[in-house]
Amino acid sequence: MDLELAPEDDPRRLEVRAWLAAHPEPSGRDLAEAGYVVPHWPRPWGLDADPMTQLLVDAELKRANIQRPINPIGIGHCGPILVKHGSEEQKNRYIMPMLSADEIWCQLFSEPEAGSDLANVATRAIKEGDHYIVNGQKIWTSLAHAAKFGIMLARTNPDAPKHAGLSYFIVPMDLPGVEVTPIVEMTGMHLFNQVFFTDVRLPAENLIGEENRGWELAKDTLANERVTLAREGAQWGWGPAARDLVNLVKDRGGVSDPVMRQRLAQLYSEGEILRIHSLRMVADRLAGKPLGPESSVRKALSDPHGQHIFQTARDLSGPAGLLAEVGPLGADPLWWANGFLFAPALTIGGGTSEVLRNVIGERILGLPREPDPDAGRAWTETRRTKGAQAK
Repeated sequence: MDLELAPEDDPRRLEVRAWLAAHPEPSGRDLAEAGYVVPHWPRPWGLDADPMTQLLVDAELKRANIQRPINPIGIGHCGPILVKHGSEEQKNRYIMPMLSADEIWCQLFSEPEAGSDLANVATRAIKEGDHYIVNGQKIWTSLAHAAKFGIMLARTNPDAPKHAGLSYFIVPMDLPGVEVTPIVEMTGMHLFNQVFFTDVRLPAENLIGEENRGWELAKDTLANERVTLAREGAQWGWGPAARDLVNLVKDRGGVSDPVMRQRLAQLYSEGEILRIHSLRMVADRLAGKPLGPESSVRKALSDPHGQHIFQTARDLSGPAGLLAEVGPLGADPLWWANGFLFAPALTIGGGTSEVLRNVIGERILGLPREPDPDAGRAWTETRRTKGAQAK
């Protein structure tokens, strides 16, 4: 497998450079209409680009210091579902403002009793004429306070098995009965929220796909999410990477402590393993293979790696790093201080490490499924009852 990108004179690179020369300060709308926000998507939203071309576009935008529109949940999680399962009316209404980040999106999946076991969703959506009446609660909803729309998983058939009675909706966040309350993290930032639904009247046209087939769409969303959360940046695809920290240490003359040198070498090695894994995924896409459980492998590797980066950076900050917002070896504290506090979330959000290992064991290694704890408790209770009756 060739692990290097195409050469500098590759026509695909030159085409992007020519466009950037004509648009030196492109707006989010410019980038979206050019197909450079999601070049691998089909036209008119992308370029139908193969994965290698996508990497080249990424490289040229980075070279020109061009930031794509920031709408991580919309573009990374919601958009692919609309492209694949949305109606033409839904695609025409929602996708382009999503790509330009003119309309921010959130994901209304997790609930107090439906986190790792997402299919245990209890939020109800009852069909009444041309509307669904929604009641329930969501939690850990990133960006709900800033979002114009959200994608929601709700139970439309309570009598069906839990995976079979769910539906997938677009929710305008300003509908009457939608209440967003903040959850402030220990970083001091406000990223997460609780969202309450009280007799919310949701138009039936906001259903994506078929009623009661939402679990299939949710699985696609989670696969896209785990790829999005596992990009190069240490914090779910943004912020510094291992190379950034290693280069920072090199620029400041290196370190003499042998243990710290070994930790930095390990960080660099982990980063290269992840880079090669990403290129293997690119090769699979080029070969026409669909996105599968390897997204769980990627996230299971990248999350602890991100924690290692920030833990090492904090140790390089010295004693002051325990008391103040400082960066490693006197570097700008941007990313580093908050990153250390945020890092514990990396192995929880988007699928806990334990859940990811179950997916890897069952779907890649072919191991038996994890025993159902409810079935085990029922079996134990039956044995206990029979034993009592026998006495």
